[in-house]
Amino acid sequence: MNREAVQSIAAAIEAMKPDFTKLSDRIWDFAELKFEETRSSELLASTLEDNGFSLRRGVAGMETAFIGDFGAGKPVIAFLGEFDALAGMSQVANLAAHEAVIEGATGHGCGHNLLGVGSLMAAIALARHMKANTLPGTVRYYGCPGEEGGSGKTFMVRAGLFDDVDAALTWHPAPFNGVRSTNNLAVIEYYYRFKGVAAHASNAAHLGRSALDAVELMNVGVNFLREHMPQDCRVHYAITDTGGKAANVVQAKAEVLYLIRAPEMPQALDLAKRVEKVARGAAMMTETDVEIVFDTASTNLLPNITLETAMHENMTALGPVAFDEVDLTFARSIQQTFTDEAIKSSIRLYQIKGDVFSNAKVDGSTPLHLGLREFEGQSHFRAGSTDVGDVSWVTPTAQCWTPAWAIGTNPHTWQVVAQGKSAVAHKAMAHAAKALATTGLSLMISPSLVARAKAEWLEKTEGKPYVCPIPMDIMPGDKA
Repeated sequence: MNREAVQSIAAAIEAMKPDFTKLSDRIWDFAELKFEETRSSELLASTLEDNGFSLRRGVAGMETAFIGDFGAGKPVIAFLGEFDALAGMSQVANLAAHEAVIEGATGHGCGHNLLGVGSLMAAIALARHMKANTLPGTVRYYGCPGEEGGSGKTFMVRAGLFDDVDAALTWHPAPFNGVRSTNNLAVIEYYYRFKGVAAHASNAAHLGRSALDAVELMNVGVNFLREHMPQDCRVHYAITDTGGKAANVVQAKAEVLYLIRAPEMPQALDLAKRVEKVARGAAMMTETDVEIVFDTASTNLLPNITLETAMHENMTALGPVAFDEVDLTFARSIQQTFTDEAIKSSIRLYQIKGDVFSNAKVDGSTPLHLGLREFEGQSHFRAGSTDVGDVSWVTPTAQCWTPAWAIGTNPHTWQVVAQGKSAVAHKAMAHAAKALATTGLSLMISPSLVARAKAEWLEKTEGKPYVCPIPMDIMPGDKA
């Protein structure tokens, strides 16, 4: 794509930035949890309507899910937006110290206030460019609720809402700038609920059957299982109900939640069967009963090198994010809350290596990523999970990252929330919008790019058809 088109879209997004910064900050203020994002969802949806998009609200059985369309015909280019927050992440904005606005309240600990608005800017900017240049095709924005433990996109995929999409584009706030092709893990979550018999823990302990003992034995058994599962798999747990606080009672109920991850969903399901055997063994040992309740699931991410290469080329044309000394000073104050090891770990995690523009090595001495990460043209293992994975199994999908956070910042921390309203975050959000919109335009004007992305996707999915990991009888927001 020619540089003039890139610069035209970049300038348009820069002009949009003040209004959309306010939009992002309002969603930061709302900080609504999964499937409860009523105000955030309506704010994004109404902004699309104000910009000429036709809206479908409440899709896939989710009140806060919506789709906005602009234009008609092929290609259909999708932009994915998220807007849910996290529990217990309240934090004062622009403060380099841990201080809640309201203790125990919610907060945007993964930057989704930026994510949803950045994708929205991209969709609107591309729609305006299409109209001005009479280009054929459809720009579509997906308002995706419940990414944090709700698998909102998985429900949308299950409902067939991506069946006519030619390519999907998204981004995420991060401590780095660029494209990194990743193989995220599939994840499936279950509650294991044990029921026993209450008794006085001293006078009649022999009459009791401890559900809490069963949970503890299950956890020990799974710890031993970890030695005998594939090394790329992960199993995590949280005891969500200990049965009570009285030590002199044999606990009659207890519950533990397990997240089971593997490189592909069939492996995760196989590993879940082994975890189930451990749970039933624990129940047998304690003479308790166990109920296994499905919670949610997301499929592993399927990278598309063709799309990612196109996105990297557009990010190269855009140049680095224009940070100034004020941005660096704020980022440095945030970075001072990290250990040296945390900073090094962040660089390793995101594999922030050479810089496209200067070939300088990123070592954390500069608090913000000032360049553009090299793109190797191959995928890397990443142990996280996302419902973007389900989208990638039904249409070619690509993702970029932009430096909204100081190097060393990890998701789901108070430091993310503290940076969510900063000038750094706003600049990174606009930069992501430029990268997404220009890549969307590349697809609009290049049928061969769409064809090559689809050919790669077909090659990777051949013999591995997508099977939705969420049973049809499970509905969004069902309380496990």
